[in-house]
Amino acid sequence: MIAFVARRLLQFIPVLFVIATATFFLVRLAPGGPFDSERAVSAEVRAQLDAQYHLDAPLAVQYRDYMVALLHGDLGPSFKNPSRSVSEWIVLRFPISLELGAYALVVALTIGLVAGVLASTRPNSIRDHAAMSFAMAGICIPNFVLGPLLVLVFALWLRWLPVSGWDSAACKVLPSITLGAMYAAYIARLTRGGMLDVLAQDFIRTARARGLSEARIVVRHGLRNGLQPVVAFLGPAAAGLLTGSFAVETIFRVPGLGREFVQAAFNRDYTMIIGTVLFYATLILLFNLLVDLAQAWLDPRVRHDGA
Repeated sequence: MIAFVARRLLQFIPVLFVIATATFFLVRLAPGGPFDSERAVSAEVRAQLDAQYHLDAPLAVQYRDYMVALLHGDLGPSFKNPSRSVSEWIVLRFPISLELGAYALVVALTIGLVAGVLASTRPNSIRDHAAMSFAMAGICIPNFVLGPLLVLVFALWLRWLPVSGWDSAACKVLPSITLGAMYAAYIARLTRGGMLDVLAQDFIRTARARGLSEARIVVRHGLRNGLQPVVAFLGPAAAGLLTGSFAVETIFRVPGLGREFVQAAFNRDYTMIIGTVLFYATLILLFNLLVDLAQAWLDPRVRHDGA
């Protein structure tokens, strides 16, 4: 297992190198620059700004200097917010995005697991069709549509919850539901499929023949094997909950890293864009590694195959 983890960590290096290279050149090929939205300045001031941030050097030299700084753990200064470096902005904003992602994951797991288990215990019933209809609706409605709908109903019409912000517990309800709804739908469908396969196995019939209650059969014997598809999905889901919060944070004005990334894209803040992309890419790789380890813990066959 230690050798497996070491190999996966070493594979991170070329992947992150390719991502950093691609992002560097893509943002530079985009029209506009980090100082184009500023008030009209003289040519001398513009030249001083370019020299300060080394934007007057050839692109190949800029790439070399950035990669050398990256090897030393330096993501560079933010062009639009020079009061802090990119690393400091990530440390400041990411805990808010992490909190939002954690709440959304709780929403997704709670709704998805309950709906999937209830649907699997009564297949092709009204309960099953209702749960799967909810799952299909959650998959089809994107969060940038669901968010305004929830605001319209619960904030403007019913006045139960605030429209935006991140100052109180009530402010966190609508963003968490908006972000977690789509993943709750996926988890519900995966749970139903996995549980249906497990509940049709011989050992489940044996447990029923022994007189065990249906609840005990589902909880003790069914969930451990039936949730393996959900565990495999949790890595991409957790990464998606963090990287997919851009629209949600913008809609609800949540001061997280996703909103910071959107503003950096509009402002052509090169270093902020590259640093955020690398940070999120590292998170995705780590989540996938954790999922592989969780699958090996749940299924001994995976451990033997890995060995």
